[in-house]
Amino acid sequence: MCDACAGIQRNWRSPPGHVELAQGSNYKRERATGMVTVTRYVCERCGTNWEYENDKNNMHAGWSLTGRRPTKD
Repeated sequence: MCDACAGIQRNWRSPPGHVELAQGSNYKRERATGMVTVTRYVCERCGTNWEYENDKNNMHAGWSLTGRRPTKD
């Protein structure tokens, strides 16, 4: 994981990602408070996969680490 990814504050709504995160697809997820949008991102520098959950009713939504894309050997 690169330094920029390591600096992302997880599980808290509103902190920024970083400039090398490429936005991917998004989908809807059902929560107790209703439907929320989750957007996928991948770091173009280190390949770390992220999701950002946009739930204004949950202060602990936000960035979550979902893994790394496979590397070629």
